[in-house]
Amino acid sequence: MLRHAIHSAPADAREKTGSLAGIRVVDLSRVLAGPLCTQMLADHGADVVKVESPAGDETRTLGPPFDDNGDAAYFTAVNRGKRAIALDLSGADGRAVLLRLLEDADVLVENFVPGTMARWGLDYDTVLRPRFPRLIYCTISGFGADGPLGGLPGYDAVLQALCGLMSINGDPACGPTRIGIPIVDHLTAYTALSGLLLALVERERSGLGQCVEATLFDTALSLLVPHAGNWMASDRTPELLGSAHPNIAPYDRFACRDGAIFLGILNDRQFGRFCELVGLAHLPDDERFTSNSQRLQHRDALRAEIERVLAPMGRNALCQTLMQHGVPAGPVNTVPQAFQQAHAGHRGMRIERDDYRGIGVPTRLSRTPGRAGSAPPAFAADAEAVLREAGFGSAEIERLRRSGALPTRRNHPQ
Repeated sequence: MLRHAIHSAPADAREKTGSLAGIRVVDLSRVLAGPLCTQMLADHGADVVKVESPAGDETRTLGPPFDDNGDAAYFTAVNRGKRAIALDLSGADGRAVLLRLLEDADVLVENFVPGTMARWGLDYDTVLRPRFPRLIYCTISGFGADGPLGGLPGYDAVLQALCGLMSINGDPACGPTRIGIPIVDHLTAYTALSGLLLALVERERSGLGQCVEATLFDTALSLLVPHAGNWMASDRTPELLGSAHPNIAPYDRFACRDGAIFLGILNDRQFGRFCELVGLAHLPDDERFTSNSQRLQHRDALRAEIERVLAPMGRNALCQTLMQHGVPAGPVNTVPQAFQQAHAGHRGMRIERDDYRGIGVPTRLSRTPGRAGSAPPAFAADAEAVLREAGFGSAEIERLRRSGALPTRRNHPQ
């Protein structure tokens, strides 16, 4: 059975009904990949205690816009449902507090530069694993601890460049382009989440925790589908194609009278139906377009035919008609337009509460559904409650504050 820390879990955590209710997480991570991973754990019922350095999570400062606490929207997007405490782990008192918190923890997540935890005397193999054999330790880093790039810091855009993602994003006119979201960080969060869930399932059989590792480098390379497979099979370096697909046509962005749409036509049946609906019924019989491989070879000619007929059409009505007839198509929306769609509201993917606005929970479980938790915490907002649950008395808490091990306000770097 999963261990429940009855004496240290807060009442609201014990009352949670998500699939991870009763799981306690100590979150040492900051910025994006780690905090997003732990937010997803919190969304599904885990009690997540966010432990920040005296300077705080850097994303608190990455604005504007800022909220009423002075925290950037970036921070609030990936830290809901958590409780916050600050510790100075560079000192013995701060590390001693962390060890007390780990006594009832199921999961520890950190994304320090490799070697940092060992330097603080908190190495997993030699210190934490012998002391907490059921603890699942998740380390997130740029490149891992060893190898030619081991131990180096990792940042999303740098990994996009280094691992080839930029080389297949963009068009010849603009050149290689960063993908407009931190996609490597984002997927690394899901990779870490998957590893943690696998380890929790395995712990049910063995009773033992283990180390889960997720790196931005591995994740970035794993994103290169189908481009890496194409190169491995053909020895041809993938090229910039704009919004087009290297293996499918027509699978691209096209202009209509009032904006752009994207066509995602995958097979001959969809292609035939599309041509019939837009007045190109003769195209499927043209030998240049009879199969996907032929359409790829004559991509430019096909594009010219499609552009000609779509140019005078209204995009929303066109996309609605195409989708109703089984042809994948959608308007190229802005971020506000995306969240203003009726279906986004129907799916609960736009959260509007008095205390919080954010993106909904993407993973759905029928019996133990997740939910967006409390508003992201202010810096060190829950320090006293967390420490009292862990058995600290008033005098001990006051001593930690006076020593600087337990900051109550962010130490802004000069």
